Order: sequence, then C-alpha cells, then structure tokens
Amino acid sequence: MSHGQAAAVADAETHTNTETDASGVRAALSGLTTRGRSFLAAGVAAAICAYVLGQSDLLRVGLLLAVLPLVCVSVLYRTRHRVTGSRRLTPSRVPAGAEARVHLRLDNVSRLPTGLLMLQDRVPYVLGPRPRFVLDRMEPGGRREVSYRVRSDLRGRYPLGPLQLRLNDPFGMCELTRSFGAFDTLTVIPRTEPLPPVRLLGDASGHGDGRLRSLALAGDDDVIPRTYRYGDDLRRVHWRSTARHGELMVRREEQPQRARCTVLLDTRQLAYEGSGPDSAFEWAVSGAASTLVHILERGFAVRVLTDTGQSVPGEGANGFTASAQESAQSAGLMMDMLAVVEQSDGEGLTAAHDVLRGGSEGLLVAFFGDLDAEQTALAGRLRQRAGAAVAFVLDSENWATGGTATAAADQRVRALREVGWTALAVPPGASLPALWQQAGQQRAETGGGTAGTGTWS
Repeated sequence: MSHGQAAAVADAETHTNTETDASGVRAALSGLTTRGRSFLAAGVAAAICAYVLGQSDLLRVGLLLAVLPLVCVSVLYRTRHRVTGSRRLTPSRVPAGAEARVHLRLDNVSRLPTGLLMLQDRVPYVLGPRPRFVLDRMEPGGRREVSYRVRSDLRGRYPLGPLQLRLNDPFGMCELTRSFGAFDTLTVIPRTEPLPPVRLLGDASGHGDGRLRSLALAGDDDVIPRTYRYGDDLRRVHWRSTARHGELMVRREEQPQRARCTVLLDTRQLAYEGSGPDSAFEWAVSGAASTLVHILERGFAVRVLTDTGQSVPGEGANGFTASAQESAQSAGLMMDMLAVVEQSDGEGLTAAHDVLRGGSEGLLVAFFGDLDAEQTALAGRLRQRAGAAVAFVLDSENWATGGTATAAADQRVRALREVGWTALAVPPGASLPALWQQAGQQRAETGGGTAGTGTWS
C-alpha cells in the first residue's frame, strides 16, 4: 500500500496454545449483551427448575435459552478474522489549522454476511471528537468506505488508530470489539506565511556575481589537480602536475557554492511566557518555518539551528542542505523538526555560538525570546560569523500582558543594532511579512552593516 495507508486483518492471528484460546473465549463471553445475558440466565434458571420439578419440557426450553447466546458467541468469535480494514490519510503533513481527511475501508472477505457493524477510530482529543460510523449488514465480499476530517491548531505529531470494529450477531446476543493493529501519524507543521522579496546585499537569490566560491561537494569540481579518472576530458590534463607526480593529473575547476542561510530559533523556556497557539514561542516557531521555506525557494543552502546546538537537516557541509535537488526533502525534515520542537531547559546561547563559530559566513536569521545583558552580548558575537544578520526579538512580558514594549526590550534591540544586527522588536500578533519588509528597509538605510557578502530575498 502507498505511504500513509495502513491495512490489517482483525485478529487474523491463529491461536496456537490453549492459554490464548481460553483468553479469547473469555473475551468473547464478556461481550454478551444484556439480551444475551438475560437469555443465558433465564435458560440456566429454567434448567434448574426443570431438574427440581422433573419437567422435561421445561428443561428443553431452558437448554434452548441457554445455548442460543453461547452459539452466537461461538459463531461471532470464529468469524472475527473475516473482516479486513485499511486507513488512508491525505495528506499526512498539514499546517496548523488546516484539515486532513482520513479514509477508512472495510472488506468482508468471508463467505458469510456480517451483522450490524460499528466502526470507530481512535484519535487524540486535539484532532476533534472520536469518529464513529454504523455500517449496515455487509454481504460476502462486500466493501464499505467512510471518511472523516481531522484538524488541529496545535503543531505536533498525532497517532491515528487503532481502528476498532464492533461486531454484533444477528440476534443481538453478543457484541465484540476488535482492533486492527495498524497506525498512521498525522504531522501538523507550523503555519507559514509568504514573505515579500527583499534585497539586502548582492543578488536577490542564492546565486549571483557576488557569490562565494569553494571546493565543490558531492561530485562537483575542485580548484586543485587530482588523479586522472576514467572518462575525464583529456583537455583538462594538468601537464605540470603530471610531470611532478609522475602520473596523469587533471584540473578540477572552481565551482560556485550556494549561498548559505542559518535560521536560529531560541527555544529556551525561560525566554518565553505563556503557551498556546497565540503565544510568543509559537510565533517564533512559525516565523522560523516561514523563513526557511522562503529562503529555500530562492536557492539558498539552509539549516535550522536551535539554542541547544541541534542542527537540521544535519547533512551536507556544516549541516546545510547538500544540493538544490534535495531542497524539498530538506524542507520536509526541517518542518518535521519544527512540528515537534519544544522549549528547552537551557539558560543561554552558548551551544549555538559554538556551532556558528566553526562555520563560514552567510545569512543569519534569528528569532530570540527574552535576552538578558549576558545573552545579548553573546548574540552580538554571533553576528561576527554572518555576512548579513537579521534578528526578531520577542518580549515575552509584552506578549503575555498585551501591553507595549518594555524599556528592557528596546534596550536589547538597540544593543543588537549597534553590533551590526538588523534587529526588530516583535509586538504581540505582529505580521511577519510586514516585519520582513521593515527589516529590508532598515538594512538599506544602515548601508548593510558590517562588511560581508550575502543576500536575502
């Protein structure tokens, strides 16, 4: 089956030992309905009275009443594996607030018709009420298909399943609930907003005249000679190196390196107040998601870095996306990480500083929570490793109370600007596209800050 689809057979396993069979029988007997229990009790009572009174006719009636629910239990227990079910989730990854549809299908693969069926799928409460469906009698080889929608305003990964089927016998004597052993996972990623094209330095995309150049990775050419390989163009033979090394050497030409962008997300718990879809932390996560999607669309090599030093996708040079062809896959990895990212117990940005200290220049876009004087100074040192740096600073106290920006927050923003950051304070409910445009204007007015080569679109 395709990705996002799961199928199982309800209790199709063969019980090979007496203990398992006994437990199955006990489970089936526990499924007797009120009607079934009443028939069984009446039959036992009639049989006892017939024995005491010596009435054979009453004994026959009692046996009939007692045996009927037991026969229904036996038939229902032995035919439980004849129903199969599958689930298909489309799509399996949705933004917060968007809907996904779950398609359920049941097939009766036995030669006998089923009774009335109740189908139930288990879903987390944040996705909505638990869906239940009543299905009419299914003919042999019959099929029934139903669907329902799920939606969450909270990002995360949510399991769907197991699918449960409630079986009834035609007389209503017994009711069994069987579970299918297949699960699906719905990934709710942060909301993203389209950002306007804004030019900071150089070109308006990840490639251009001012691009950086370096040794190519993953099959690209390098700037120094190397040993001749079968299939190399003989016109690229470097004869001077060949004479020096005594073997055939070829030139490896210099190739452009994709412009890089690091999206830094401050996840420290002490840097944010409040929770929920409208909290400052959720705005920062959504802002990071919008930024990485926008930057990837413009050909940049991108990575998402948190204050803990965790880098995603973690492949390629220094954790950046390895090639333009892998952008879609890398975007999925980063979105999946942002879907489940939680606030950390860290107290500072030291781990992120260590990661950036070992990297090369590029664009740095940071989403900060509350910064004290020490962390503001550390953020200032992060700027030294970037050709262009933009910071969105959230004042958690301001977000929690809905008031105006505090003096401490304004001071942090000014301190970042003094060391070359394009820094903006983020008021509650701010529009990221508007702030993005404002950052571009501020960057143009300040003349680009410290020296460096980079672009931002």
